[in-house]
Amino acid sequence: MRARLIVGVHTQEIMTDQQGGQTEQPGAEVTPPESAAPEATAPGGEPSSEAGATADAAEQAASAAEVDGAMEQLSKLQGELEALNDRHLRLAAEFDNYRKRVERERTELWGRAQGELAKRLLEVLDDLQRVSGFDLTTATAESLLEGIQLVEKKMRHALESAGLEPIDPRGEFFNPETMEAIMMVPAEHPEEDEVVLDVFQKGYRFKGHLIRPARVRVKKYEA
Repeated sequence: MRARLIVGVHTQEIMTDQQGGQTEQPGAEVTPPESAAPEATAPGGEPSSEAGATADAAEQAASAAEVDGAMEQLSKLQGELEALNDRHLRLAAEFDNYRKRVERERTELWGRAQGELAKRLLEVLDDLQRVSGFDLTTATAESLLEGIQLVEKKMRHALESAGLEPIDPRGEFFNPETMEAIMMVPAEHPEEDEVVLDVFQKGYRFKGHLIRPARVRVKKYEA
């Protein structure tokens, strides 16, 4: 009984080995591993292209958005440029009007100032006309001199009130900014060097501006 069981076991092992050999025969088809992922198919059995179409649509939408943004920015910059150009033109026109107005006001002011000075000299002109109308047969030299001195005094007062300042540098040191040396004379002492001896013609300033230098004779010391 025991011998039969042993034989039965061996027989079963031999049959099992034969089945395994048949399975591993050369040329037999190998079944792919169960872990391989099946290819994605569409309902009709063909591969799906939805992912590619979605990506293309997104890319086109992004490109369109960039173009729209660039066009909007360009339009904004063009508007700002036009506004700046318009502002520049307005400022240029305003400045030109301001320049013309200042020039016109300056001319009018200068004319009024000249008219005011002429008004102050009218009385002097009246006095000169009175002096020139003296009857030489009855007028004396003293009366003529008195009239001329009166006219000179009134005229000087009118000009000084308008801003005229006389320059009479007699006895002062020579100043080339306000004087013009006509002659040079020898000086006896060193301390007299460059001292004004005589004034041939007075100089004048008008409201601080030199309008005529004084013409003078200056001493010069030579050792």
